[in-house]
Amino acid sequence: MESARQRHLNAIALTDHDTTAGIAEAVTAAQGFPVIIPAIELTATDHNREIHILGYYIQPEHPALQDRLQRRQAERIARARRIVARLSELGAPVEWERVQLLAGSGTVGRPHIARALRQAGHVATVSEAFDRYLGDGRPAHISHPIFLPEEAIALIHQAGGAAALAHPGLAPDYAALIERLVPVGLDGIEAHHPGHGAAVRANLRGMAARFNLVVTGGSDFHRPGDPLGGEHPPPTCLRDLRLRAGRGGG
Repeated sequence: MESARQRHLNAIALTDHDTTAGIAEAVTAAQGFPVIIPAIELTATDHNREIHILGYYIQPEHPALQDRLQRRQAERIARARRIVARLSELGAPVEWERVQLLAGSGTVGRPHIARALRQAGHVATVSEAFDRYLGDGRPAHISHPIFLPEEAIALIHQAGGAAALAHPGLAPDYAALIERLVPVGLDGIEAHHPGHGAAVRANLRGMAARFNLVVTGGSDFHRPGDPLGGEHPPPTCLRDLRLRAGRGGG
């Protein structure tokens, strides 16, 4: 929150993967500035690939959402344990206790395993860990249990939020994916993202206009040292997301 203030960010969405556990702490740390948007990033799966759906202005303690997140947490732990076992088979062992320590009170995920790989000396960087072992299609990659993006969108709506497709330009067939999700209630697309070039951003803005979707943006901040607040969506973004979430506002 202090970094956000230093960068003169008026509002920031905390979109942790498959958990809302940090929202209350963020609100306390912010002390009213920047404004904290209650949000989440749900990890959906489809055809052995991950699709991330952002939920903005959710009700963090909504019973249906929390019930699904608790089950998702158990699934993530089981998946992470399988990845650790696979790494041992591949000759790059890491300790499960180290992965847990790196995750702390948060949700266990591949970034924590990547950091454990780096600390164990198997790779030089977190990026190399994904490139060699953990990325989609790599030897230690294990898919999440099926949780379709359509289900993620419905869950976000049930929790009172607006649903946006995260970093769509990183998918090779993002146009078809967007067209598929519009009829089930997709509210926005993250056109402004560090992984998007100028042409992709322009194309996504065009699709947003075509399908009446909110143009959103995020710096995809995951760990200290990542850029924070480097993406700037349209100034109407928050207002439009609040309206889609059914909360009004201006």
